[in-house]
Amino acid sequence: MKTPHFFNLYNHGLIRVAVGVPEVRVADPDFNGARTIELMEQAEREKAILALFPELGLSAYSCEDLFHQQALLDGSLEALKNILKASETLNVIAVVGIPLRVDYLLFNCAVVLFRGRILGIVPKSFLPNYREFYEYRQFAPAAAAQSAAIDVLGQRGIPFGERLLFDCHEQPEFTFFVEICEDLWVPIPPSSHAALAGATVILNLSASNITIAKDEYRHNLVANQSARCIAAYLYTAAGTGESTTDLAWDGHAMVYESGVLVAESERFRYDSQLILAELDLERLTLERMRQNSFGQSMQSHREELQRCRRISFSLEPPRTGRLLCKRQIDRFPYVPSDPAVRDRRCYETYNIQVQGLVKRLKSANLSKVVIGISGGLDSTHALIVAARTMDVLRLPRSNILAYTMPGFATTQHTLVNATALMAAIGCESHELDIRPSCEQMLRDIGHPYANGEPVYDITFENVQAGERTSHLFRLANFQQALVLGTSDLSELALGWCTYGVGDHMSHYAINASIPKTLMQFLIRWVAGTNQLGEKASAVLRSILETEFSPELIPIDAGEEQSMQRTEDIIGPYELQDFTLYYITRFGYLPSKVAFLAYCCWRDHALGPWPDIPESKQHQYSIAEIKQWLSVFAWRFFQVSQFKRSCIPNAPKVGSGGSLSPRGDYRAPSDSEATVWLEEIKKIPDQDPGVGS
Repeated sequence: MKTPHFFNLYNHGLIRVAVGVPEVRVADPDFNGARTIELMEQAEREKAILALFPELGLSAYSCEDLFHQQALLDGSLEALKNILKASETLNVIAVVGIPLRVDYLLFNCAVVLFRGRILGIVPKSFLPNYREFYEYRQFAPAAAAQSAAIDVLGQRGIPFGERLLFDCHEQPEFTFFVEICEDLWVPIPPSSHAALAGATVILNLSASNITIAKDEYRHNLVANQSARCIAAYLYTAAGTGESTTDLAWDGHAMVYESGVLVAESERFRYDSQLILAELDLERLTLERMRQNSFGQSMQSHREELQRCRRISFSLEPPRTGRLLCKRQIDRFPYVPSDPAVRDRRCYETYNIQVQGLVKRLKSANLSKVVIGISGGLDSTHALIVAARTMDVLRLPRSNILAYTMPGFATTQHTLVNATALMAAIGCESHELDIRPSCEQMLRDIGHPYANGEPVYDITFENVQAGERTSHLFRLANFQQALVLGTSDLSELALGWCTYGVGDHMSHYAINASIPKTLMQFLIRWVAGTNQLGEKASAVLRSILETEFSPELIPIDAGEEQSMQRTEDIIGPYELQDFTLYYITRFGYLPSKVAFLAYCCWRDHALGPWPDIPESKQHQYSIAEIKQWLSVFAWRFFQVSQFKRSCIPNAPKVGSGGSLSPRGDYRAPSDSEATVWLEEIKKIPDQDPGVGS
């Protein structure tokens, strides 16, 4: 990939699409066609390659018996002719709705056109004839068609039917299918089979008048269908210009991708509007590959899928030039951006962990836990989970045997926070100085530190981590308790844990599925909602402000800059968690991860989180993203799997996955990182578009 083209979304498995709701007049095809052309031209300017428009949009949907007037049918064809002419110079596939007479029957059709050619015409399969709908009065269903190919406006042999798949030759992952309004509302929508046949993008031309709460039902339909089909779903409904003789219209357009809302129109607007969305086609195809039940469904419906007809077309996406994503890409993919949703997720996360620990204690016939408290995030979160567990089991919180174990580099700040937190929780608290036992170990192995030399190597660090864990296990034996692990998902991914007799090991690893970024929000939620009282909330806020450090190497007197900072070594957790999510959840190329990261991390203004202090909000250049992505790839793929292959039992929490060898992730401990590191070399060191 040439460097200038790295910053273009079309080179990373994404496409940009448009959904239009043109201003419309009833039975005025010339006006309606002109408004449609305007939106097509706007879509072209925005570099979209597909534009969808409403059901019967060239005539208006609410014409009723006017559909039997030849003047309206001829006028609609003339409007289509004008659109075809306009499309000759546009690099945009357009899908428009029109009433069309075929084999002496009138059909409610979607016309797929590109650069002056009609690629195919899809008639509506299911016609509603209940409540306010009387479509059988004017139209015939797709099943009534006799012809598989028709001639329209001088173009001969145009594919006609309800099982048409449109394949883009230049972008193999881009295959789309068209259904019309009611087709989605039936028990088995045509798009279900189309997705199994290979369609990654489903288009729905709808009219759909509005009644109270109907928009919510539309959301549910589209969200669920896109999720079940593992597809993108584009939906557009008729606008406010339709007839209000008996009905009203809201112009509802939306785009979903695998169950997630990507874009939505402003409802009840009285002028034309176009919404844009970027679709991650690579994500959809990788997810289908990974979810093997999708393939099983393909086998079960093989005969139905063979009835589909494929129409191949050639379209060169605008791959050159700088084109970054406009779609919202969450900086924190493990954390919902909506505060209300985030609060519900925090509640659910805690209860998943509590349920896991409750079951483990019951099955082990134990009533006590032993936990080491450092004054950092991980042990704080584990202690909160332990407290909730004791409450559920109706056991005193004094059954939590908490130990703060200062070593050679423990700061007064973290020691005070650890002590205050234990007091606020109401657990049994102890301070156990590990320095004497560490010094004995260093003497036993002949380490230079034992002779007064300031040698702070990995052995010096791991002796401290090992002594802490060794003490916890022996205390658990002595007290008939369970050692509660604190190490989190981010640390396991990067191998930032001391193997074996260290923070890698415990009886139950309660945090092993919680990434560091999510953990910060969980603790912030507990503090913000005063779950443990005001005193505890104050301590939690202080802990959240503490810089990440293992506190294993002593700080030179008066030189805080010599403090051991975790993120200086393994990279910013917020950036590494972003990478972790997309690498493990979707298997993306590192270059694509870097592109997505740059789209959302290059500027403060792109995704501020109002509940994060401004001092904690960062931005990263493409060079920084590349640097830390290299660190991630080497640590994750090359050197850390052996630790994850034997982690203790731990409850899976999020759909982002876990790294348990018994659950989501199975990998060899002696693989190479070469292919990932070589791919990272393709990432440029700067963005030539910055400042231009």
